[in-house]
Amino acid sequence: MSKSLTRVRTALTTAGITPDIREVGQARTAQEAADSVGCALDQIAKSIIFRGEVSGEALLFLTAGGNKVDADLAAAVAGEALGKADATLIRAQTGFAIGGVAPVGHLNPIRAWLDPRLCTFEVIWAAAGTPRHVFALDPETLERLTGADKAHFTA
Repeated sequence: MSKSLTRVRTALTTAGITPDIREVGQARTAQEAADSVGCALDQIAKSIIFRGEVSGEALLFLTAGGNKVDADLAAAVAGEALGKADATLIRAQTGFAIGGVAPVGHLNPIRAWLDPRLCTFEVIWAAAGTPRHVFALDPETLERLTGADKAHFTA
């Protein structure tokens, strides 16, 4: 089992959750993940990371699979201009590679925001630390585990 997948599993079990982690073959995109588990595209919680231009930190925006993060709205929510987060920053702060960034199990704390669209579902799915693994949970638990603030940052 990969270190990344182990960190996600540990974060979930430490929180008292019996994780439903599934190996799905390939889930680099929200559509691939949705097709793999048989759910609606918007039930996929995408982990979109930007770099704060002032803080230099990675900032996490958890959005529904069919939504796109609007950079201007996201910057207003974050309180700073946003830039592209490169693979090095993402790996250093979260411990995950692009394509498998999970919302939990990060190496370092990360500020996070949650797309309210995700809260309209009973169950959502997110990357479990690899491009081949996803896990299910309810949106309220995702909000609690990530400390994410609900905010409107999609166009």
